[in-house]
Amino acid sequence: MNNEITSEKQRLLDERYLRMAIIWAENSYCIRRKVGALIVKDNMIISDGYNGTPSGFENVCEDENGMTKPYVLHAEANAITKVARSNNSSEGATLYITDAPCIECAKLIIQAGIRRIVYTKSYRLDDGLKLLERAGIECVKLQINQ
Repeated sequence: MNNEITSEKQRLLDERYLRMAIIWAENSYCIRRKVGALIVKDNMIISDGYNGTPSGFENVCEDENGMTKPYVLHAEANAITKVARSNNSSEGATLYITDAPCIECAKLIIQAGIRRIVYTKSYRLDDGLKLLERAGIECVKLQINQ
């Protein structure tokens, strides 16, 4: 019974943080896809991010053909680099992200010591998830009602 209570409590927390990541994605200036991410450790948000251009760049993510500019940062990369500049550590944390990570962000997640990811939408490629699973990182896809 205790495990059921614990897992139900975790599911409710996962849903709440994931809804917050969805709201955080609204900060993105990207037109094609808005992605939000939160890094949570010990039930405390230690970092956040959304996809967009680097600091100091114009807030335009797509070129004249509607394609994403190559220097646009993914939400999880923004959250990970933001925590790296703080006094916090992402070692053992959970990353809540609206979309499953790409392979490049999966490498950053591994190196950041994040032990678990929770996401709601699949990405067109699953190589990022495969790499995370190979690294022993728990990957949870969670459908939520918004």
